Amino acid sequence: MGAADTMPSLPEDPAALRALLLATLEQRDAALAERDALATRNEQLHHLLLKLKRRQFGQKSERLPEDQLLFAFEEIEATLAASEAEAGQRSKALREQQAKRRRGNGDPLPPHLPRIEQVLMPERETCPCCDGLLVEIGADSAERLDVLPARFRVLVTRRPKLACRACPGVVLQAPATERLVPGGLPTEATVAQVLVARYADHLPLYRQAQMLARQGLTLGREVLADWLGTAALEIRPVVRRLREILLASPRLFADETTLPVLDPGRGKVKKGYAWALARDDRPWGGTDPPAVVFHYAPGRGQEHARALLADYRGIVQCDGYAAYKALTGDVTLAFCWSHVRRGFFDLARSGAAPIATEVLQRIAALYAIEAEIRGRPAPERLAMRQARSRSLVAELFTWLDAQLGRLPRSSPTAEAIRYALNHRKGLEQFLDDGCIETDTNIVERAIRPICLSRKNALFASGDNGGARWAAIASLVETCKLNGVDPQRYFTDLLTRLVNGWPNSRIDELMPWCWAKPGDQPSSAAA
Repeated sequence: MGAADTMPSLPEDPAALRALLLATLEQRDAALAERDALATRNEQLHHLLLKLKRRQFGQKSERLPEDQLLFAFEEIEATLAASEAEAGQRSKALREQQAKRRRGNGDPLPPHLPRIEQVLMPERETCPCCDGLLVEIGADSAERLDVLPARFRVLVTRRPKLACRACPGVVLQAPATERLVPGGLPTEATVAQVLVARYADHLPLYRQAQMLARQGLTLGREVLADWLGTAALEIRPVVRRLREILLASPRLFADETTLPVLDPGRGKVKKGYAWALARDDRPWGGTDPPAVVFHYAPGRGQEHARALLADYRGIVQCDGYAAYKALTGDVTLAFCWSHVRRGFFDLARSGAAPIATEVLQRIAALYAIEAEIRGRPAPERLAMRQARSRSLVAELFTWLDAQLGRLPRSSPTAEAIRYALNHRKGLEQFLDDGCIETDTNIVERAIRPICLSRKNALFASGDNGGARWAAIASLVETCKLNGVDPQRYFTDLLTRLVNGWPNSRIDELMPWCWAKPGDQPSSAAA
């Protein structure tokens, strides 16, 4: 078959030939534009790869902090989007492909959002041929997300005085409503907005004051701080009860993180600590709602761990910090396999530590089993661990014990092995209880927002500020764990407390009571 036989037949009509040529040129332009867009994307991805390598393998002083790495992702993704948009402007076909992709990948907008319908009618509603009236036979509908900038309003409370013309001295007037800030400007919803912006969105008060100033509201940072202090005092009984509820749980996660506070006497910043207790039974299908409570302490010593868990009876899942080992009473410690893994990770990354690499592979096998049983009932988890995980754990510790005798005592690998062997009993607790997790990632995730807020706010205003920070963060993070909007929760909570909510019904003020059925995250996402 010759080359002439494989060539497509071309139309002989000049108009059709011209249309075919224009379509071919448009396809070529689209292909060229797509090629340019892919080249730009490859360049950006290569740049991102270099950043990731620098973060993982670069010198410690050159590694990017996590927040800067996230910022790099955002910037690169925005650059890629701009490049695609520019390519789409040059090619109608490519622009249509991009629009089709966006329509296919987008999630539907939540049904609770109000819908404002705009109807676009043709310029004429009569037939261009016979001038008859046209009828609707269908419609194309598209939804876009719109936003109204935050708007403040003034609530004017007017209390008329009613007097009797016949009876002198008779004057009736409705009593004034209670206010969270007596004599102050804000409603409870306004205070909740400042509180959530500060402790959930990590916006320091001076930035919030700048944002308010753009709307003509000259509210200084000291005014916002007054509102926060008043709200923190009001919610104190709720936080106290939240802690009591958690301490009644048979299993808890515990961890601590630094919380810098101002030391007024010295004019410097000192290191305080936010101790965290968390409960999350979703991985094994438990019905108790997840929660976390923070407690501020000026130190990290054993006395603070004892005060945090005074009279507690149950299982405490934690890392190997000595303060937890000093707990007395009927407390069982379950240690964290993630901390064991971290000790070998840096060693294996160098590529010159085959023992560390072997340990990571063995631990990965345990985590593969845990991934299979996540969300299953506790008896099923226990049966699977007894059947598959127990032998793996026993073989791992036997192997580690044998390797330790071959290593210099002061070597980093030997230190990592000794950490695992010294905590063996606590590391094996999960094999005998389907409700125990293999690590403390649950409480570490709950602590992470504290660290982010700490970076933005730098320090708390003394020990009282640290306690206030811990109290508000307890309710904010518990809201997040239960899928509750913190803004809605704090608005309702402060309103109820100010209006004399009875202490006998304080359990109804816990954040999970605001969660609608089906709102709580699934155990698979925990």
